[in-house]
Amino acid sequence: MKQTNLIKKLQGVAIATLAFAIIGCGDDSSTGNPEPTANIVETAQEAGVFNTLLAAVNAAGLTEVLADDGPFTVFAPTDEAFDKLPAGTVAELLEPQNIGLLTDILTYHVLAGRILAAEAVAAGSAETLNGQYVTITERDGEVRVNDAVVIQPNVLATNGVIHVINEVLLPD
Repeated sequence: MKQTNLIKKLQGVAIATLAFAIIGCGDDSSTGNPEPTANIVETAQEAGVFNTLLAAVNAAGLTEVLADDGPFTVFAPTDEAFDKLPAGTVAELLEPQNIGLLTDILTYHVLAGRILAAEAVAAGSAETLNGQYVTITERDGEVRVNDAVVIQPNVLATNGVIHVINEVLLPD
């Protein structure tokens, strides 16, 4: 049921997605990244530092959504970022009765459209797929999403872009 609602929400933001896609479809040569050959899920798997995120995405039933056409922008916390959470938090979120909360947290890390770091900073904030906003700033030469530092921006995928972050974002 929750995945159906997410798919409906994705369809509902089609206009916003198209607008962001047009903005994000410029020449990617400025990012220094080669043309992507894998989708967001495959790219995360290949990186080897997103095992907890991928397990959570799978438990929430979002793997197929994030492997779909998109485009999506994902603020992806590393395994080290998940390790910063209080002991037992991840295990608790992965329990079947907490999948709704897990889905809310995960969709707080995803934007509709392919938005590169410079565009995100210029916008200042963005609505996530869970309906809440994140603040995107640049301080002391670091791009930040809320309080999380983007440790690797603009990891291109065939269906969007990943910005690697050092903390898990928690919605209100």
